[in-house]
Amino acid sequence: MQNLQMQILHLLQEDCRLSLEKIAVMTGSTIETVATVIEDLERTGVILRYAPVINWDRTDRERVEAMIEVRVTPQRDQGFDAIARRIYRFDEVKSVYLMSGAYDLLLLVEAHTLKELAYFVSTKLSTLEHVTGTATHFVLKRYKSDGVIFDDNGEDKRLVVTA
Repeated sequence: MQNLQMQILHLLQEDCRLSLEKIAVMTGSTIETVATVIEDLERTGVILRYAPVINWDRTDRERVEAMIEVRVTPQRDQGFDAIARRIYRFDEVKSVYLMSGAYDLLLLVEAHTLKELAYFVSTKLSTLEHVTGTATHFVLKRYKSDGVIFDDNGEDKRLVVTA
């Protein structure tokens, strides 16, 4: 991947609201070049979506989040991909990762209530043919997500310099 593409990706990851003009200035490119690079990254599926990081704890939205460790039996000629595809199609599943270690897949799931989340685990996830076990861990509080600190009280984090 070209250096300009990587620069643009890093800038958009930090702030997806940056204008083409600002990105052009920050990368030393023209607006037209930046627009073309971004269009190519979108067309080829490198950029999939632009989304803000939201601190839902500061809203009235009620929801339950959990991380679920899933042990599965890989399928012949498809490995973990086939079961991962079945799992990520559920509306409750927000993220799926193939992991090394004691379990195979890590899921980030979300539901309106604890009862809905329990229903998902017991009737949809655990009953899948190749799922051999699950362990559910509820998210109690987020401190940092996607590089953004949620509980930052605005203190100056710079080191004090003394003579």
